[in-house]
Amino acid sequence: MSTKSESNEVPTSENQLAGSGLRPAAVQPVTVRAAVDRLPAALRDVAAAPGTGDGAWATELTGLTINSREVRPGDLYVGVAGARHHGARFAQAAEAAGAAAVLTDAAGLAEMGSPGIPVFVAGDVRRLVGPLAAAVFDSVPAQGRRPALFGITGTNGKTTTSYFLNSLLQALGRTTGLIGTIEIQAGAESIPSVLTTPESPQVHGLLALMRERGLDAATMEVSSHAIAYRRVDGVRFDVAGFTNLTQDHLDLHGSMEEYFAAKAALFQPDRSRQAVITVDDEWGARMAASAGVPVLTLATDGADHGADWNVTDVEPRGLGHSFVLRGPAGEKLRVSTALPGGFNVSNAALATVMVRAAGVPAADLQEALAAHDPFTVEVPGRMQLIGEAPAAIVDFAHNPDALTRTLASVRRPDADARVIVVFGATGERDQTKRPLMGAIAARLADVVIVTDDDPHGEDAGAIRADVRRGADAAATDEGLDCVIEEVAPRAAAIDRAVELARPQDTVLVAGRGHEVWQEVMGENLALDDRVELRHALTRYGFSALTSDGVES
Repeated sequence: MSTKSESNEVPTSENQLAGSGLRPAAVQPVTVRAAVDRLPAALRDVAAAPGTGDGAWATELTGLTINSREVRPGDLYVGVAGARHHGARFAQAAEAAGAAAVLTDAAGLAEMGSPGIPVFVAGDVRRLVGPLAAAVFDSVPAQGRRPALFGITGTNGKTTTSYFLNSLLQALGRTTGLIGTIEIQAGAESIPSVLTTPESPQVHGLLALMRERGLDAATMEVSSHAIAYRRVDGVRFDVAGFTNLTQDHLDLHGSMEEYFAAKAALFQPDRSRQAVITVDDEWGARMAASAGVPVLTLATDGADHGADWNVTDVEPRGLGHSFVLRGPAGEKLRVSTALPGGFNVSNAALATVMVRAAGVPAADLQEALAAHDPFTVEVPGRMQLIGEAPAAIVDFAHNPDALTRTLASVRRPDADARVIVVFGATGERDQTKRPLMGAIAARLADVVIVTDDDPHGEDAGAIRADVRRGADAAATDEGLDCVIEEVAPRAAAIDRAVELARPQDTVLVAGRGHEVWQEVMGENLALDDRVELRHALTRYGFSALTSDGVES
């Protein structure tokens, strides 16, 4: 699913990625002239600043950063305009840290003073950051060279699909890397992730590290923020995948059309070589039609969309499902996932077709699917089962479509079984979805407990009131027989949900998933829904599962 605010709300130092060693151990130095010459012709408008002689073009670079606190010796420090300050202000700090040269724009030149290292100037410097990072780190392999790059975009399902894809590649015997919402992996090394997609110098440093370590494949979640803010500039994916498009991030994009346009940019020749696009609705069909690269279409809803690949024969398998993927020329793959929800059928299907599109033979794919059950991998905070009686689930659903799908998927067939949902809405984000989510909860749950998500700098009570207004209106106008309560803080709301639960019920705690910090008025408070739910289950005499799925 998508990230709510492009941050996991972890109070992490801004140089965590740089300090963690997630750059290659050795970089072949490249001169400023050679790096610029590797750029597309339209981006080569780089000049030596006044006072910087022609000899400076021979300055050797071994890295690139846009954060002066991340500078390592030999880096090109790129001073870009920020929301509050121009990065060129910190050029002398970058020099003190060992930067070999500075690149900025005309406005930056006026602010930076007179550093004792070469200075270069360009027009739209932000456009140069990703491609220059690719040139300095030599991070993006030519087609057919390792690692193969997979990118996944869409509103919901990015994280789960990336874990599924990573797990399937490992089942095929590939060594893998992962860049996503929850964590970043470079082989065996893993650190918590701060953004769905890091800034472009960090992306290219990570990809170069993966190449250095000889990894076979790398999977990356690509958010609309990452595309709009140029975090994946200079990256060209071997296969790019699309999950779906539903209302989210309108605080950034303004409209669904602009949101669509941001996602569609991934499926152009400068960013991908081929695409697999889910076409279950109009947005997917439009995405496939607008793509500038070869496309394989995928239909997962059972309707006749004329797709290249279709999900058929869906059957229950425990909490999850098994199904058949039918492709071109009569090709057929049997797939299953133990994760609940029809949307996880879609996620598993997309991961499978993306790997097939990368050239893995169907026979090898089927063998890995049958022998290793790769789509039963636990995805932190995504339909994560915390208890079984009552069923206690934590999920990241934080927008209307995700909440609808998740609530529909957790209802048990027993007529006496209730769904109890705990959720809220994020502060300082799209306010229009708050009452929509309240109404959805009232329609699909028996007990609705409205609480706080991440208020950020907004009044938490006002956010809850927006959500509750939608729930109350739906209950009144539609004659819904549901109980609606408002409980804060969030830990108390989780406790209340379990207090009300019976063994046959389902408790869903939605909205924050894997997140372990809650931002309230600038303060980061420790809060993990999974921990709180386990504690509440134990407090009221129910059994909870440990993180490995064993009852405790």
